[in-house]
Amino acid sequence: HPLAPPPPLTTPAASWAAAEPAQAIQPALHHAPSSSSAAAASLPKCDISLREITQAAFRIRGRIQMTSCVESSRMSEILGATIFFKREYEHRTGSFKERGAANVLSQLSPEQRRRGVCAASAGNHALAVAYHGQQLGIPVSVVMPVVAPITKVQNCRKFGANVIVEGEHLLESRAVAAKFEEERDMMYINGYDDPGIIAGQGTVGLELLSQVQDLDAVVVPIGGGGLIAGVAAAVKSLNPRVRVVGVESNRCASWQAALDAGKPVPFDMK
Repeated sequence: HPLAPPPPLTTPAASWAAAEPAQAIQPALHHAPSSSSAAAASLPKCDISLREITQAAFRIRGRIQMTSCVESSRMSEILGATIFFKREYEHRTGSFKERGAANVLSQLSPEQRRRGVCAASAGNHALAVAYHGQQLGIPVSVVMPVVAPITKVQNCRKFGANVIVEGEHLLESRAVAAKFEEERDMMYINGYDDPGIIAGQGTVGLELLSQVQDLDAVVVPIGGGGLIAGVAAAVKSLNPRVRVVGVESNRCASWQAALDAGKPVPFDMK
């Protein structure tokens, strides 16, 4: 039997949660243009199961603390619904990226730990890998574009990472990181397109369901897609009634462009 639609946002009884700074379960994503649905079906899928997400939650326990999820009286009043905010900035490096990084690094073999890992990032993913690499005694090299915030570059170095600032944008930095991967036999950790990363980010969804009773919808920002993929997989597996809504800026609607094209495509910011 089809599930009844969730209450609208204007219903005072509705509980909405927003995760701060999905390919696995496509129905979990609600996007406006219906013309994108056929194209989305042709996108390559990365199947992430609830089992992998719960395993990630167990694996990172002790390294990642559950972040708080608090009701915003002001936003609830304005929107006519019960609005919660998931405070992912409470992590040591200030973002949810730590979840995926801790999950991936914790699974490395002794040989992989010895060789080290590399990543390309403008900030948060680099910080997460650097910090948890330091905690686990794993050598980390991160390539950051020249536009990366200087404070994030400095903090990566404080966490013991070998930081290379090179590339006008992230794609150029990724090419530099690829050389480390090949020449030094290091493992490259993608910031979003990686099963271990997605499973780790999915632990946000597990926490939300335990923290908010009668949850109706989760609003998730879309960047690379790792967070919403994990959250959608976790939430929809445990409670298919909950809507998972992806949000991105009109000025950088790269996810919508990919859905329209049926594959990742370059996107010019407006």
